[in-house]
Amino acid sequence: MKLPEATNFIEQIINEELEAGKFESIGNKIQVRFPPEPNGYLHIGHVKAMCINFGVKDKYSGKLNLRMDDTNPAKEDYEYVNSIVDAIKWLGFEYDKLVFASDYYDRLYEIAEKYILDGNAYVCDLSAAEITATRGTLTEAGTFSPYRNRSVEENLRLFREMRDGKYADGEKVLRAKIDMASPNLNMRDPVVYRIAHVNHYRTGDKWCIYPMYDFAHPVSDAIEGITHSLCSLEFENHRPLYNWFVEKAGFKAPLPRQIEFARLNITNMLMSKRYLKKLVDEGFVRGWDDPRMPTIAGLKNRGVPPEALKKFCADVGVAKAYSVVSQAQLDSCIRDNLNDNAERAMAVLNPLKLTITNYAGEETLSFDKNPMKEDGGTRDIKFSGTVYIDRDDFSLNPPPKYKRLQKGGNVRLKSAYIVRCDDVKLNADGEAEELLCTYFPETRSGSDKPCDVKAKGVIQWVDAKYGKDAEFRQYSPLLCDEQYPDQDYAERLNKNSETVFAGKAEPYLAECADGTPFQLMRTGYYKKSGRDALVLSEIVSLKDNFNK
Repeated sequence: MKLPEATNFIEQIINEELEAGKFESIGNKIQVRFPPEPNGYLHIGHVKAMCINFGVKDKYSGKLNLRMDDTNPAKEDYEYVNSIVDAIKWLGFEYDKLVFASDYYDRLYEIAEKYILDGNAYVCDLSAAEITATRGTLTEAGTFSPYRNRSVEENLRLFREMRDGKYADGEKVLRAKIDMASPNLNMRDPVVYRIAHVNHYRTGDKWCIYPMYDFAHPVSDAIEGITHSLCSLEFENHRPLYNWFVEKAGFKAPLPRQIEFARLNITNMLMSKRYLKKLVDEGFVRGWDDPRMPTIAGLKNRGVPPEALKKFCADVGVAKAYSVVSQAQLDSCIRDNLNDNAERAMAVLNPLKLTITNYAGEETLSFDKNPMKEDGGTRDIKFSGTVYIDRDDFSLNPPPKYKRLQKGGNVRLKSAYIVRCDDVKLNADGEAEELLCTYFPETRSGSDKPCDVKAKGVIQWVDAKYGKDAEFRQYSPLLCDEQYPDQDYAERLNKNSETVFAGKAEPYLAECADGTPFQLMRTGYYKKSGRDALVLSEIVSLKDNFNK
């Protein structure tokens, strides 16, 4: 069979297995899964895992199950299930089947009893703290549980009594009987089932014992016929346990193979569902979809194109070694996408009035929608002779080589005319309140008339008569500095991660559909929202500081 060219180490492994005939018995069909736990919203780190898993599915014409690993009922809910499905759909990925670990609870229980019957599991009365204390260290073997040698009959009876609700939470657990002297601590008689009298969002109160993730995950893979369990690097030490659970369950070859890759780590970005949930629960953000959040819902709400996220993950690549990626690289991918696709528009965050004293009436000017596109087109904008410019584009005491507006100086108003500032009205604090200017009719943009009037700078503007009031929201990272393992995230939260301005925007922005992205000239990329009031939220700045 002709195999696709491998572009990373995972695909090289798959190609080698296919060439060796490992999957001939199942028609050489590759099957993977994406298995999030529905205990929170997915974040950008999950996008990389999705790109890898869905990429393998597409490249090998295989299948992919979206599986909710819902073995911890105290923290899981349909809200999170729905958010995961929505995130995958928004990113443009298609799975073959939606399944749940809880679909297999009966089968998992049967396999647990098989472990007992085969002498590979026992019921233990030690508490969680006692189990931890007897597990040993990296240099010392663990201590056998005093209940390790219970008979098969007693273990079956006790395990069934656990299932029937006879015992309280924590009173007993089912443990795998492996090797208390193993150099891998995960192999030292891990817990397989624990008691939890908690209502499950899908199974209700049918069960009061629940399988542990390290058991349910590999066995669910085997039940589904998964060929490759692709997961992040922190599960590398769990691989021997993964293999043990599958082999002792009695599944036939080919058995699923776990392959680990480096997870996505980004500077200044909090990427832990546990901590992100704390931000939501404590009201630090407005919800899981707050545009400052690195969740997929938050990135979508911010206006980040899904194609930019996938391009970012493709650029980062698939590696085995731990690394940290600069947020500037992510921003650069977002910026490149929006630069090609977003319409241009004009807005001012800090308005300063500019009146052209020798202009009368009003006219319609032509504005390029997107100069990056050959067929980007134009639209009309109104010009009435009194406009707002950004206060930062005027200086009473300009520095050397200043290219914006100053008293006695010229500047071009984008798509309009060159104007000269003749006088400045000041307020009581000595700040500019209004600029009185002269315009040069022969300098109209697009005109073929010869003109000797020159301007070094071009600035955006909003017409005073037709412009709309707008609220501008700018964002900075939730974390004040880069991620270090020994730092507590709470000490690094940026309490000024959102800044709000009241400014002006051209009326076209108010007329467009919610969610439309724009490049606000010389300001940044913003998303339009708001029904009663125009809100423009920053997606990413214009400045690209990533070294490509």
